[in-house]
Amino acid sequence: MIVTERTIYGTRETNGLVDGHAYHADNRSRQHPTKPVVDWTERGLKVTRLRLLSDPGYPYWDVSYCHGLLDGHTVTVRLPFSELPKRNMFKHIIDAAVADGINAKAIGVFGAISTLC
Repeated sequence: MIVTERTIYGTRETNGLVDGHAYHADNRSRQHPTKPVVDWTERGLKVTRLRLLSDPGYPYWDVSYCHGLLDGHTVTVRLPFSELPKRNMFKHIIDAAVADGINAKAIGVFGAISTLC
């Protein structure tokens, strides 16, 4: 289950997990047998979670991890960036996707973003 927004110990989290241990254990148990890590340009990929971390006042998000589904199996998604500017983040993602010849919205990136700051 995913929570839309909450504040924990002075941090602000959006789209966080209720039980992170269960989420990560389930991902490992359903890992793709031949492609555990794929590029975000992989045909048939659906991004399910893009975890971004930062500190208040710092102008960038660090990419913690990105997960997706391919052929019904969980994969780790390799992205062309390791950080994103907080200002114009969506434009940066779109520009990177266009450069790689994919549609970020179609593969589910924007609905999968989770932040902790």
